[in-house]
Amino acid sequence: MTQTPSSQTPRSQSPGPQPHAAHRQLPYTVRFEWGLDGARAVAPQANLVVVVDILSFTTCVSVAVDRGAEVLPYPWKDVSAEDFAAHHGAELAGPRGSGGLSLSPASLRGAPELRRVVLPSPNGSAICHELSAAAPLLAAVSLRNAAATAEWVVAKLPPEAVIAVIAAGEKWPDGSLRPAMEDQIGAGAFLAGLAAAGRGGFSPEAESAAAVFDAAEPRLADILRECSSGRELIGAGYADDVEIAAELDGSSVVALLRDGVFKQP
Repeated sequence: MTQTPSSQTPRSQSPGPQPHAAHRQLPYTVRFEWGLDGARAVAPQANLVVVVDILSFTTCVSVAVDRGAEVLPYPWKDVSAEDFAAHHGAELAGPRGSGGLSLSPASLRGAPELRRVVLPSPNGSAICHELSAAAPLLAAVSLRNAAATAEWVVAKLPPEAVIAVIAAGEKWPDGSLRPAMEDQIGAGAFLAGLAAAGRGGFSPEAESAAAVFDAAEPRLADILRECSSGRELIGAGYADDVEIAAELDGSSVVALLRDGVFKQP
């Protein structure tokens, strides 16, 4: 993970070459892509950006917001994250197994008190942090609140609104994107909710993600346990985190980013 000098806000990485126009998925109004580079391609001019990181950032956000807490995304866990948390009057989540709050849904659910927390991660949280300045509206979606968020979108946004859905994925040791199937399933759950409500304008990529969810839903919990990311967490002793992530429609609370903070609408 790239380290940055201590500061209240990290410097965004250079976006590099602009994506080919076709990769923006125009003229479709409901789009799906992977990772930060994918977000840079399809999120510009979107009315709503949806970020999905099932194991575990957006599941953590859902659990915290359910409790009335606020979550601040941040990409790095270093001294700059400590400064950022102090500046915003928030508790900084630590590594899993540290005994306190961490990127573990179980730690957030079991905390005696939960008010405001900075939750760093190199994937979903980093994407949310970078997009927060440009996206007019950003939602954190997990399997727990996918249907609730889709219902909120249908009720609040006009049919012509552009929606960019980003599966965070993971990273290989060389920093390249590792598509994580649980994130595609979670994105598909949200997209399937939009489709069920009659929302149109899906790109082929968005249609494919919804189809992946439809195929996975009958044995969703088993798939999360058996996929690479789930097996990694279970092997490390965090089976509870996988079970919480599999709580399909377990929450009716939408998590929206406002002024850099995830909270209830």
